[in-house]
Amino acid sequence: MDFIQEIRSKARGSRQKIVLPESDDHRVLEAAGFLVEEELASIILLGDETKIHQKAREEGLNLDGVEIINPLTFPEIDDFAHTLWQMRKKKGMEEEEAQDLIENPLYFSTMLVHKGYAAGSVAGACNSTGDVLRPAMQIIKTAPGISCVSGAFIMLLQSEFIPQGRIVFADCAVNPNPDSDQLAQIGVASAETAKNIAGLNSRTAFLSFSTRGSASHQLVDKVVEATEKARKIDPDGLYDGELQADAAIVPSVASKKAPDSLLGGEASVLIFPDLQSGNIAYKLVERLTGAEAVGPILQGMARPINDLSRGCSVEDIINLTAITALQAVSQ
Repeated sequence: MDFIQEIRSKARGSRQKIVLPESDDHRVLEAAGFLVEEELASIILLGDETKIHQKAREEGLNLDGVEIINPLTFPEIDDFAHTLWQMRKKKGMEEEEAQDLIENPLYFSTMLVHKGYAAGSVAGACNSTGDVLRPAMQIIKTAPGISCVSGAFIMLLQSEFIPQGRIVFADCAVNPNPDSDQLAQIGVASAETAKNIAGLNSRTAFLSFSTRGSASHQLVDKVVEATEKARKIDPDGLYDGELQADAAIVPSVASKKAPDSLLGGEASVLIFPDLQSGNIAYKLVERLTGAEAVGPILQGMARPINDLSRGCSVEDIINLTAITALQAVSQ
């Protein structure tokens, strides 16, 4: 069974309720129908029920079993708006602004998650990352002990150095230049993603252009500090750094450059020192090796909120929704 089928198989038994707020997009409607038909998740769509069903009929889609909520007629809409205002009034939000915002599908879907009507939310097919994350950060916020959200990719590829055919890359999507505290949190969150989503034993390498002091620079110091902080946050986890990429994944190189490494050149999670290196690396690996990049999977939220690319396919929506369901189970 390949990884995508593993994810779908695990999600099939979870029965988590996930909200997809972008019902105007035909890809979302098609994905919603498939997810319910295959029992990968229970799905909530947002919008006018009559219009959504009409659009589905026009496109030959079956939405049987999909729950549809119209924010404008939802009985608890005023309570949702009041909750948002209470959360944000110290930041200067007025009650009228909260009332207007809660009618926005992205804010409404996030409040559904906060209030427990749904276990998670997936958006971004027709909204920017900033628009998806803003209500998430204002309403859901980060998990206890975590102050930053990050984005991980599960890279699926064939390589003698990746025996299980998958490895986690992070952060490749959110934080341009994390400090050592943030980098440590990214490492711990990514280790959880490796274990709970990718099905890997978490062996986390903090990457640098230096291995064991082969270079002296403040950028290297940040990685060393991050490794030490990750070990304090998660004493039972396996973290090592600073390591060059080859020392992290090639045992023969690790034995020469870092013979005392806890990972022995068998890392299953690679933590990049900044967004530039992480984003460049995952795209190069994807394009040059034919690897499949699954994600980004948002990490560090108190409840699972995930962001799609606006160029996403129906398959992307299905897979990220299944992953969101698994994140909900593990929280």
